[in-house]
Parts: sequence; C-alpha cells; structure tokens
Amino acid sequence: MKTLKIWIVVLGVLAIIALWAVNAYNALVECQEEVESAWSQVENQYQRRADLVPNLVATVKGYAAHEQETLEGVVNARAKATQVTVDASSMTPEQIAAYQAAQGELSQALGKLLAIAENYPDLKANENFRDLQAQLEGTENRIATARQFFNEAAKTYNKKVRRFPSNIIAACFGFEQKGYFEADPEAKQAPKVEF
Repeated sequence: MKTLKIWIVVLGVLAIIALWAVNAYNALVECQEEVESAWSQVENQYQRRADLVPNLVATVKGYAAHEQETLEGVVNARAKATQVTVDASSMTPEQIAAYQAAQGELSQALGKLLAIAENYPDLKANENFRDLQAQLEGTENRIATARQFFNEAAKTYNKKVRRFPSNIIAACFGFEQKGYFEADPEAKQAPKVEF
C-alpha cells in the first residue's frame, strides 16, 4: 500500500513536470510565430516600397533624363535590396544586418532621387510624382512601425528563450535567439549643418 502511494506521488510529479514542459514549449512556439509574423510584416512593407520604386523612377525619368546615373543607382539598389532575404525561422543578427544594409542602400538612392526632384519644379508639381512621393513617405513610416513591432516580438521571444526554466526547453528543442534591427552607424552621429 505504501509503495502504491509513492508511485502515485511520483506519477503526479512527473505529470506536473510534463504539463509544465508542454506549456513552456507551446509558449516558445507562440512567441516564435509572433516573431516570424512580425518579420513578414517588415518584409511586406519593404516590398511595398520596392514596388513603388519603378513607378517613381519612370515618373522622374520623363523629367530628368540626363540624371541617368542616379536613376540607375536607384534601380540597382532596388534590385540588390530585393535579392537579400532572411529566413524568419533561423534569422541571425548578421542576416538582419545584411538585409538592413541592402535596404539602407535603397533608402540612400531614393534620397538622392528625391533631392534631384527639387531641381525640377514641373516634376514636383506633377500629380503622379506627388502621389508616389506621399506613398513612399507613408511606406517609410510603415517600415519604421513594422521594424519596431518586430523588435518588440523578438525581445519577448528572446527573454523567453533565455529565462529559467524555459531556457531548458528552448535548449532541448533548438529555440535560438533572434536578432534585432539596429540603427545605422551613421545615425549615431549628428549631421553637420552648414549655412
């Protein structure tokens, strides 16, 4: 009779441990899915921007045909930005940095393109250009929001992967930390303003 009670207690403890392990695993899966969903939104917003670029280039090309180098720079930067991909299930900080660098090159090329537009009053007055510029500005805001949401999801997931005792389940099942979007190194330096 005493042995039966011991076995019942042991089985009860094992059942509690098993329930905890299942719960911890499911929580990690849920957080991982949140990170992957947030990453999809980041990619979605960058794709939206990439889709706007050909229309913007075509509109500017009609007004500023002799600005061919800048236009080619935008097209090349767009091509490079769309070629760099990150697998959301196994993303590393290095992969995110490479993705961010490619997207940063496109941002710089677009900045040059929009600066050229300042030299063409007819282009600035063109309704298509104004609409595309407004869509691009809205997209940049959406990108910032999506990146912020991704970083929050990655932070929640990373905390769960690192905290005890869920870190035991994470290690057993191969849940690894995710990287973050970080500010560009140039953003840390104040811009020079000269009058």
